[in-house]
Amino acid sequence: MEKSKAQTTRRIRDQLALGLYDADSVPTARAALSERVGTFQDSLRAPIHRWFKYPAGFSYKFVETLIEDYRLDARHWILDPFVGCGTTAVVAKERGVNCVGIEAHPFVFQVARVKTFWEFDLGALYQRIESLLMVLHKTLSRDVSQDVSEFPELIHKCYSRRNLARLKIIRDTIESFDGSAVERDFFRLALTDTLRTASRAGTGWPYIAPSRYHAKQNERDGLAVFDEQIRLMFDDLKIVRSRQRGNAETKLLQMDARQVYPLEEASVDLAVTSPPYLNNYDYADRTRLEMYFWGWAKSWGEITEKVRDKLIIAATTQIRRNDFSDDPVNADLGELDARVYDELRARVHRLGRLRLEKGGKKSYDLMVAGYFNDVSQVMRQVYRVLKPQSRFVLILGDSAPYGVHIPTEEYLGKLGVGIGFRRYEIQQLRTRGEKWNHNPQRHQVALRESILILEK
Repeated sequence: MEKSKAQTTRRIRDQLALGLYDADSVPTARAALSERVGTFQDSLRAPIHRWFKYPAGFSYKFVETLIEDYRLDARHWILDPFVGCGTTAVVAKERGVNCVGIEAHPFVFQVARVKTFWEFDLGALYQRIESLLMVLHKTLSRDVSQDVSEFPELIHKCYSRRNLARLKIIRDTIESFDGSAVERDFFRLALTDTLRTASRAGTGWPYIAPSRYHAKQNERDGLAVFDEQIRLMFDDLKIVRSRQRGNAETKLLQMDARQVYPLEEASVDLAVTSPPYLNNYDYADRTRLEMYFWGWAKSWGEITEKVRDKLIIAATTQIRRNDFSDDPVNADLGELDARVYDELRARVHRLGRLRLEKGGKKSYDLMVAGYFNDVSQVMRQVYRVLKPQSRFVLILGDSAPYGVHIPTEEYLGKLGVGIGFRRYEIQQLRTRGEKWNHNPQRHQVALRESILILEK
């Protein structure tokens, strides 16, 4: 029995070529998994990754694990169809692996673009930083009157009038400062990350809470925070430049991951991503503070037009019920896996009935249908560009809107096989939702975060 178990373990290791194994098969795997995959908190402390603290992602250690286990180098290409703020691209660049990242959110895409440009003349950049800070400290050494009426109400709730005026002066000085376009982008990102740290409001993720209940004890001076942040970013550049391997190519594409990728068939060695979770988080709203401050948008409607409508469906705020038919699950899914299609339709219709019984009448039914319709299109594109025997690795979570469990990883795995992938494997990372157990309004379905591995 022990010999058979050992053989099975070795076979799984050989097939997956990953250090990620189910705890029931390998007793020591859970500790190793936690150590190697890490959590998002890792990225809050790591050079470059900490330049913008966007939590809709995963630990950079996960990408490092995959690169090491698959022995990827300058001959290979990684694809991330939801590259977000660039976690995959940053790791690949440092490790000398070519990377293509796709992102539809225009503001988040810009953050990723700045985080993956390291080709500065560091001496010249240092002088620019010192010059900029000298101008700012001199200008802000005295109170300067500023008209801040341009900002939406949300911005005013997050800062005192004085601090907002100082942040505006920093912004305007950056825009007029003599420097290259990439230097100004670098300065802009430093100020972008300053915004939440300097705020007096509860600006933690996922949403901004400028209420008295969520307020911080102290508001931090915007210039002091900006000074700290831009110096930290410069030091990070020195760190990653010193340990960067080779000159890998990084291509970031601002586009819809559901559309045809401008990549050759069978050209990618590994795809890795963490798609939006099916948990009703409004990914467009997550950068509302930053977009309002920089003038990218001034209202909910502009956020919808410029961001929300461009993202795959993962929140009820994206739903217009008139856009869906009475049978909202695409029939194409039935061709991929009839059982998944039938189960999904049944759950969607059940959610449609439950919706009418609930006070909020949230469109969870169409959110679920739209999510699988959209993600299946992404999976088709990833399959097309992956090389044979290559893998698509996803970190994702299941959900239970109105208490109706949606086994996201299982459904996507089976749909992936219908698309053409040879097999799929699911490895659980952690359980989710325990902190909400005290809420009587929330469902009691145990949820989890998992790794889904699809092999072409």
